[in-house]
Amino acid sequence: MSIAAYKATIREVETPRDIERRIFARITSALETHARAYDDEQSNLERLEILSSGLSATLNENVMFWSALKHDLASEGNQLAPELRANLISLALWVERQTSVVLGGKRGVAGLVSINRAVAAGLAGNAPRPVEAEG
Repeated sequence: MSIAAYKATIREVETPRDIERRIFARITSALETHARAYDDEQSNLERLEILSSGLSATLNENVMFWSALKHDLASEGNQLAPELRANLISLALWVERQTSVVLGGKRGVAGLVSINRAVAAGLAGNAPRPVEAEG
């Protein structure tokens, strides 16, 4: 099966919710690869090395995804409950601020991972565990 046919099949089978959950899972997995090493590191130089070894690109992808979600949540056609939309927009704004903090060399990747996991769990229909966000 060609890649184009595979992608077309996925679009036909997966709901937008499934696609969002899959994207969250992929990005969160990439963030987790670096989270502990980055947040536990005492040296700013070592944190910068971890950022440059792929964490920075993953953080940017995460914030771009959250930005797209924020745009969708703010659109008139979004059918989620207004309170849920407002809460998710607030999370998107927090993710943007926290990403800036981390890109500035401070700890906080674990908080981003926790938020992503909680939202992915909600998209999967599971009750998320309580989130302890940093920052």
